[in-house]
Amino acid sequence: MLPPPNVTGTLHLGHALTNSIQDAIVRWHRMHGQQVLWLPATDHAGIATQVVVEKKLWREKKMTRHDIGREKFLEEVWKWKEEKGGTICDQLRKMGSSLDWSRECFTMDPKLSAAVTEAFVRLHDEGVIYRGTRLVNWSCALQSAISDIEVEPVESEGEMAVAIPGYRKKVKFGLLSSFAYPIEGGGEIVVATTRLETMLGDTAIAVDPEDDRYKHLHGKFAIHPFCDRKLPIVCDEYVDKDFGTGAVKITPAHDFNDFEVGKRHDLPLINILDKMGNITGSGGSQFEGMKRFEAREAIEEALNSKNLFRGSVPHPMKIPVCSRSRDVIEPYLTDQWFLRYRDMAETAMEAVSSGKLKIIPEYYSKVWFEWLENSESRDWCISRQLWWGHRIPAYLATPKSAQSSDGVWVSGRTVEEVLSRAEQVLGVPQADIELRQDEDVLDTWFSSALFPFSSLGWPDQTSDLQAYYPGSFLETGNDILFFWVARMVMMGQKLTGKLPFKEVLLHGLLRDAQGRKMSKSLGNVIDPMDVIHGASLQELQDKIDAGNLDPKEVKMAKSGQKKEYPQGIPECGTDSLRFTLCSYNFKAEVLNMNVSHVITNRRFCNKIWQAFKFTMASLGPDYKPHDTFKLSGHESPVDLWILSRLSTVVQQCDRYFRAYDLHLAAQALHQFWMADFCDIYIECSKSPLNEDDEDAKTCVHDILHHCVDVWLRALHPFMPFITEELFQRLHGNSDHEVRSISVSAYPLPEHVQYKNTSVEETMELVMKIRDEALALRTELELTKGKARVYFLVSDPGRFKKLQPCASTLKALTRSSEVDVLLASRGKPLCGSGSAIPSGSIRRVVSDDIVMFMDVTGLIDTDKLWSEMRLRQRQIHKELDVLQLQDTMSGTDNTSKIEKLYDQLEKTKQLIDSLESFKR
Repeated sequence: MLPPPNVTGTLHLGHALTNSIQDAIVRWHRMHGQQVLWLPATDHAGIATQVVVEKKLWREKKMTRHDIGREKFLEEVWKWKEEKGGTICDQLRKMGSSLDWSRECFTMDPKLSAAVTEAFVRLHDEGVIYRGTRLVNWSCALQSAISDIEVEPVESEGEMAVAIPGYRKKVKFGLLSSFAYPIEGGGEIVVATTRLETMLGDTAIAVDPEDDRYKHLHGKFAIHPFCDRKLPIVCDEYVDKDFGTGAVKITPAHDFNDFEVGKRHDLPLINILDKMGNITGSGGSQFEGMKRFEAREAIEEALNSKNLFRGSVPHPMKIPVCSRSRDVIEPYLTDQWFLRYRDMAETAMEAVSSGKLKIIPEYYSKVWFEWLENSESRDWCISRQLWWGHRIPAYLATPKSAQSSDGVWVSGRTVEEVLSRAEQVLGVPQADIELRQDEDVLDTWFSSALFPFSSLGWPDQTSDLQAYYPGSFLETGNDILFFWVARMVMMGQKLTGKLPFKEVLLHGLLRDAQGRKMSKSLGNVIDPMDVIHGASLQELQDKIDAGNLDPKEVKMAKSGQKKEYPQGIPECGTDSLRFTLCSYNFKAEVLNMNVSHVITNRRFCNKIWQAFKFTMASLGPDYKPHDTFKLSGHESPVDLWILSRLSTVVQQCDRYFRAYDLHLAAQALHQFWMADFCDIYIECSKSPLNEDDEDAKTCVHDILHHCVDVWLRALHPFMPFITEELFQRLHGNSDHEVRSISVSAYPLPEHVQYKNTSVEETMELVMKIRDEALALRTELELTKGKARVYFLVSDPGRFKKLQPCASTLKALTRSSEVDVLLASRGKPLCGSGSAIPSGSIRRVVSDDIVMFMDVTGLIDTDKLWSEMRLRQRQIHKELDVLQLQDTMSGTDNTSKIEKLYDQLEKTKQLIDSLESFKR
C-alpha cells in the first residue's frame, strides 16, 4: 500500500525514497510468483492543501476564502487537486512505480467518502466518538484545531525573537517571568511562567504537599491583581518543588498539564482567548481586545505598576509552532469532536506484544507502546475548522419550537436517516425538526486511518476486499508510526475485526548532505524529476519563484540552492536515483542524501551498458541461449570462480531482501558487477574468445550469458528500466516468447548452486599475485610495455592450483606471457640453468611464491640501476633516521609512541623494497 501523497504540490526526494523501497519489495515478491496488489492513491491533506490554495488565491487575486465563499473556494481546491494529483501520478510513473493504476483512488472519492461517513456513524453510535469541551492544539492564524504532527517544537536556549503572523514586530520567547500573588490576609507567593498572558486565566496556585515553605499557606487563597478572583492554594504532586520557587500557577483552560490538575481539584475553566488569539472579557476589561502577545507586554507593565513583577531571566524552552501557518500554537478550550483511544489502544498494543503485528526495526516497538500508553489519557480531536475535507456527518437537531441550546447532535449516513434518528431522540415529528450540519471537517488522519479497507470498497463486501484485505505488509516513514500506522491498526481492528497488515517496515527521515531537514526555505527540497532529467540552476530557482514562499524565504532558498548546486543538477536517470536511495541503510533514524551519490551511480549504469555491449558483441548475432544453463566440463578456474561468485550474490540478495536489508543487497550486486564480472571475468574471457578452442569459447559464451541473465533479474527491483531493456536484448534470439523481466523468476539460491570454496581460495591468491605484479609495474614505470612474468612456486600443492591459472594471471597482470614454475632444489632461481632469464626483477609474493619480471628491452637498464642505487641511499638515510628515532623513543607521549610504531612499519616496508632490488 502506497502512503497516499498529499496533493499539496509535487513529490520530493522523501517520496522518491518511499517509492523506491516499496517498489523494490513489490517487484521482488512479484518475481517470486506471488499475487501482489500495490494500490496508488493521493490524499486530500485538508489543512495543508487549504493553506496552499489560500496563499495562491491571495497571491493571484488578493482575496481570502471568505471573500469568495465556501462553494467557490472548494471549486478552486478541486482545480488544484486535479492539477497536482495528475502531476504526482505522472511522477510516480516516471519513477518506475509498478502500481496497479486501474485501482487509483483519492481520499475524497465517493466510495472512500462513503466509508468515512460509515465509520463516523458507527463509532458515534457506540460512543467511541463524542462531542465535548476539551483542550486542543489551536492555530489562531488558521482558526482551527490542528494535529500533533503539525506542531513543530522550535528549540530555544534562551531569549529569542519569533515572527508571528499578524504581528508587526517579532515576539520574544525563552524568558521565564516571575511575579507575586498577594495572599489573602497578608504576604505573597511568587510564581514563574514563560507565557505571562495566561495569568489572566489562573484559577489556583499549586505547591508540593511536602514543601515546608508553603505548609502555612495550605487552604488559603491568593488574590488575582486584575480582578476579584480568589485563587486557592492547592497541594498536588505534579509540582516539582526544586524548580523555581516551588509554586506553580494553574491555568486549566490554557495548559494541558494544568487541565489535569484542574480536574483533580475541581477548578473552574476560564478561557481568556477568542479564536483569533485576542483577550476576551474573561481576562479582565483592562486587557480585553488585545492580541495575546501584546497583552503579555501590557501585563508586565501592569504588574510592575503594582510592584508585583519580579523580573525575567533567559530560560530554555520548546516553542510549539504550527508547520502550516508558522503561528505559535495555543492550548485552547473549545467544543470539538473526539475519538476515545483507550480500548482501541490496548488492542493495538496487544497485537504487537503477542507477535501478531511485527514492527521493523524492533526498536520502534518500544516507541509504539510509549505512544499508545500515553494516548490513553488524551482522546483524539478529529474535527477541524476548515472547508476542505470530509464534512462531519453530524447535525444539530432542534425542535422548531425550542431554543437552539435545546438541540442534540445526531449523526447519520443520509439526511433522511438523521431526521429519523432525531425524531426518536427528541420525540417530535420530523416536520418539526430543524437540522444544521456541523460546519467542520474531519482530521485528514481519520480518513487515512481507514485507507487499507476503504480503498477496497468497505463497508461493502467487495471482491477486492475479500481478496486483498487484510494485507500483509506496510512500508512507510518512521515519523508517522503513531499518526498513521497506529491509527490504521486501531481502526482496522475496531471496524473490521482484523489487523490491516502483519508487518510494518519503517524508514528514516531523508535529510540533505549536511544533515539538515529538507525545507523549501533552505532550498534543499528537490523534485525527483530534476535529478532524473537534470535541471539548470535557473530552472531550479524558477520553481522557487513559482512556489508559495514569502520574499525573505525565496531569497534564502535561492542562496541555498546556488551554494549547493552552482551548476544545477546533471541528468542522472531514474535507475541511478532509485539505486542510490536503496543503497542507504534506510532503517536508520536519519539518512543524509547527497546528489553526488546519484551521479556516481549514473556512472555505474554506464558500466552496466558497456559490459553488456561487450557480452552481446562476444556472443554474436547467432547465439541462442539454452533453456537451462549447465556446466560443460570445459570450464577454466576463472569460469568456475565467476559462477561461484554468482552463487554468492544470489544467496546474499535472497537473504538481504527477506530481512529488508536492501542496502546490503544493492552493495552485493554492485560489487559483483564491478569487481568480479567487469574487472576480472571480462578481462580473463578475452583470451579464450580470441583463440581457436571452440569448447572453451562456447563455455565462455554460455557463462557470460548466464551471469548477465541472472544478475539482471537480481538487479531488476532496484533498476527496472535498464534491466528491462537489456533483458529483452539479451533474449532477443530466444526460441520462446520473452516475457517482461518484471514477471520473470527472481534468482533463487537453489537454482544457482555453483559455490566452489576451493576455486575461490585459489582466485584469492591470484588476486594477491596480481596486486603485487601491478604494484611492481608501477614502481618500474612500466606503463605501456608488456613484460613476461615468471612465478616460481615452491609448494607443490599451490603449484598445482596456480598452474591452470596462467592465462588468468596473464590477463590480470597485463603481461605478454605468464609461466607458473615449480621450484627445484639445487637449481638456480634464474639465469644460467634456469628457465627464468637473468636480469629479471625479483619480488617476493609470499613464503612460497617468488615473482620474476623480465623487463629486457622494456626499460633502460643503466638508468634503472642508477635509480635503484639512488633509492638505496635514500632508503638507508631514512632507515638511519627511523632507527635514531627508535633509539630516542623513551617518551610518555602516547601520540609519539603511536607514530613510532608507524615508522617501524615503514622501516619494514623500506627494507623489503630495498631487498627486492638487490642483485
